[in-house]
Amino acid sequence: MRAIVFAAVACAIAAGSAVTSVQAQGVTGFGRDAREKPDKKQYIPATKPQEKIFPLDATWTAVSLNGKQFNGADRPSFIIDKQYRARGYGGCNTFAATAFPLRDQQLAVGPLALTKKSCDKGLGSLEQDFFIALRTAGQWDIVGSQLVIKSQKGELRFDRAL
Repeated sequence: MRAIVFAAVACAIAAGSAVTSVQAQGVTGFGRDAREKPDKKQYIPATKPQEKIFPLDATWTAVSLNGKQFNGADRPSFIIDKQYRARGYGGCNTFAATAFPLRDQQLAVGPLALTKKSCDKGLGSLEQDFFIALRTAGQWDIVGSQLVIKSQKGELRFDRAL
C-alpha cells in the first residue's frame, strides 16, 4: 500500500512540473489553434495598374496636334457612343467611323466617312492632319482632364466638351 501511495505522489509531482513547464512555454491548450505558428511571409501577387475605361458618350474637343494648338470656333471634335460609332467634326467637314477601345488602352478606328465641303487651304490641311492622326490612332490615355490619343502621325490632345 505504501508503494501505491508513493507512486501516486510521484505521479502528481511529475504531472505538476510538466504543467508548469508547458505554461512557461506559453502553450495554453492542445490542438491546431494553440500551436505556435511559424512566421511565413504570405505570397502577394504583383498588381497590374488598373486599366482605364474609355469614356464613351463623351464629346471631346481638340486642343492640339503634336503641340500645335487648335484655335477658333472650328476646333475638331468627336464622340464615341456605346455602339462604338465615332462621329464628329474635323474643322470643316463632318465624319463618321467605327471606333473600338481595346485592351491595354489601345484604340482602333475604322475608315472615315467624310463630307466633301470645300475649305480654305490652311484649314483643309490642318483638318487632313487631324483625320490622319485619328485614323491611325494606337493608344489613348486620360492625363489629368485631357484625353490623349497617340498615333503614328503624332499626339492628339482633347478637352471634354460641355
